Amino acid sequence: MRGQSEEETGVFSYVPIEKRIPIDHPIRKIKQTADRVLKRLSPVFDEMYSKVGRPSIPPEALLKAQILIALYTIRSERQFCERLRYDMLYLWFLDMKMDDSGFDATTFTRNRERLIEHDVARLFFEEVLAEAARSGLLSEDHFTVDGTLVEAWASMKSFRKKDSDDKFDDDDPGNPSVDFHGENRSNKTHESTTDPEARLAKKGKGKESKLCFNAHVLMENRNGLCLDFLVTQADGYAERDGAVAMLDDHKFNKGKSPKTLGADKGYHTKDFIADLRERLITPHVAAREKIKTPGMDGRTTNSAAYKISQKKRKRVEEIFGWAKTVGGLRKTRFIGVELTQHFATFVGLTYNLLRMANLAPT
Repeated sequence: MRGQSEEETGVFSYVPIEKRIPIDHPIRKIKQTADRVLKRLSPVFDEMYSKVGRPSIPPEALLKAQILIALYTIRSERQFCERLRYDMLYLWFLDMKMDDSGFDATTFTRNRERLIEHDVARLFFEEVLAEAARSGLLSEDHFTVDGTLVEAWASMKSFRKKDSDDKFDDDDPGNPSVDFHGENRSNKTHESTTDPEARLAKKGKGKESKLCFNAHVLMENRNGLCLDFLVTQADGYAERDGAVAMLDDHKFNKGKSPKTLGADKGYHTKDFIADLRERLITPHVAAREKIKTPGMDGRTTNSAAYKISQKKRKRVEEIFGWAKTVGGLRKTRFIGVELTQHFATFVGLTYNLLRMANLAPT
């Protein structure tokens, strides 16, 4: 017999949200890990807020909201706040009740400066890594590094001559007609009026130039977890400089440097190999043909460990692939390196939480 649609008449539910989330849903493991980490960060949150005044939205809720934004490819904080009104999984993840009204998107904006000032995203990232280390998921001996381009939130039309006061003669100032074909434009003579920190860059020969930032990832080779996610200006040398910066900033096991570092051919330069040798790190860098570099010869490239590193290093592309397609980092939503770095850190720690949930025993 055909069933009939019935209008909703009841306004009460006696089924708690906890019961509505499938018992085998992977987000349960993510929430458990995130809650443990955030509990350890509670003293930092106490320092961030005044002891008097009206209570704010809990910082734990804002931070876990950033995890959901990256995990479910939500394109903006405003869209997240809209979905928070009717998505029970989001309410459950943020420890909210069914009848809670959520919060406004401006809450993120008002609190972002406070979070950046206290470097909360970085502390959150490091605590997630500490959780992975306690579970035996991290290698402290064999790492991989790589870089990619992240499109800036700026149009090519905004890339104009420095100190130029030219005005567009157009009846549509919001989207003017600009003809820059045939014009010689470079980062030395031009900059974006929308995002002055963005730089003109391209992936390789024959590729189109775009306003971009550089994103760098330091990965451990055991399970492919992200050890660091760094955003810098795209100046042509940023990949190698970023790799050295991440190696110097990362807290290694008992103060010891890793044994090896894998990388692609873009890192096969004399200076970079010398930087690794200076830090007592064996360079497992993909060698360019007919180029001899002091510090990397047949004794390195013919070893069994080198061949293993060359296989493992390809997994770093999984981090970039997830960050861009799922995490929303193909094109940044923010202006400047600092805000983009803040968001990228959340994308990196969310990837680690998801990876740790998949690696956890069932």
